[in-house]
Amino acid sequence: MENKNQKLLSEAELLELKRWSTPTIYNGWEQITKLDAGKDGFNPEGCRDFMPEMGPMVGYAMTVVIEPSNVEHRRKNPKAWSEYRRYVASVPGPKIVVVQDLDKPGTFGSFWGEVNSNIHKALGCVGTITDGGIRDLDEMRDIGGYKAIARRLCVGHAYNHPVRWNCQVDVFGRSVKPGQLIHADKHGFLVIPKEDQGQLLDAARFMDANERETMIAAAKEACDKPTEEALGLIDKACDEFSKRTLAKFAKKGEW
Repeated sequence: MENKNQKLLSEAELLELKRWSTPTIYNGWEQITKLDAGKDGFNPEGCRDFMPEMGPMVGYAMTVVIEPSNVEHRRKNPKAWSEYRRYVASVPGPKIVVVQDLDKPGTFGSFWGEVNSNIHKALGCVGTITDGGIRDLDEMRDIGGYKAIARRLCVGHAYNHPVRWNCQVDVFGRSVKPGQLIHADKHGFLVIPKEDQGQLLDAARFMDANERETMIAAAKEACDKPTEEALGLIDKACDEFSKRTLAKFAKKGEW
């Protein structure tokens, strides 16, 4: 579990992170992390952004496990909803609720709909990532500012009830711990370790500028050139891209 006393990024930093796509944030993150950027951090399994028009969301993970097919959870802890909501309210936002559905690959009921989305927005949450279903899609969109990345749509809620929360969850092939920073959009999501958060924005800015000033600029210039001249421009840009990346991060970079 992440340290609750960890220094959070400033509001201005979080807002700037939200301006970038998740692939752009990944390009910066892979330069600064000690993790395996080819295997760690992002979701290896497919997911769907049901509000792509909202753009990216950024927030700290709040985690919960559900099993909508099992009515016994309601009997075992009838106060679970109230206790869970107090957990969600206990830390500052922005927050992303990450929901692991134990019923998968089946989908018996949705944790999310018009009511629960409004409640969570009131408690400082900006959206959810769930490997289960969502419903009331139009009503959720009408809330404004509440994004949902999920596996599918669902008709009912069944016996939805928080089973446990503030614990590690596994969604779309990625483990998520409470308090971890998440960046997510229509491409998927990236879970950023605490030790990488402080350098993330600078790295993303640098890599985006590096791409634009070398590879992208050369590709645009090469469009109307003879083939060999075009390839020469691109090769030169690749070398410059790698040189800049190596000087900044002691890594060669993608190209």
